[in-house]
Amino acid sequence: MASDIPVRAEGDVVVVSPAGELDAVTSPGLADVLNDILGDPDSCRGVVIDLSQVTFCDSRCIGVLVSSYRQARDNGMGLALSAPQRAVLRLFMIAGIDQVIPIEEDTGHAVESVLA
Repeated sequence: MASDIPVRAEGDVVVVSPAGELDAVTSPGLADVLNDILGDPDSCRGVVIDLSQVTFCDSRCIGVLVSSYRQARDNGMGLALSAPQRAVLRLFMIAGIDQVIPIEEDTGHAVESVLA
């Protein structure tokens, strides 16, 4: 299932682009992809999770994002979220995720913020 999530490199940053609903069923696949990337700190300088195609995110998804952010930080890597749809962004704001993980309007800005 994890291989269904597109992953691409933009210079020294890996962009992960899940789509659809990120819930208890699909979030473990995202966690696997992120663990593979973040488990090798020499593979890149940072990770951007492009949420532009994600229509729903639940508490399991938030847990995956926070855990991945901490893993990236502990490995000296940056991690940012980009382009969440309005409903997903609202959930992040209610949960306080926007106070923890950088959220950018688009992937280009997120890549820049990870490298800064």
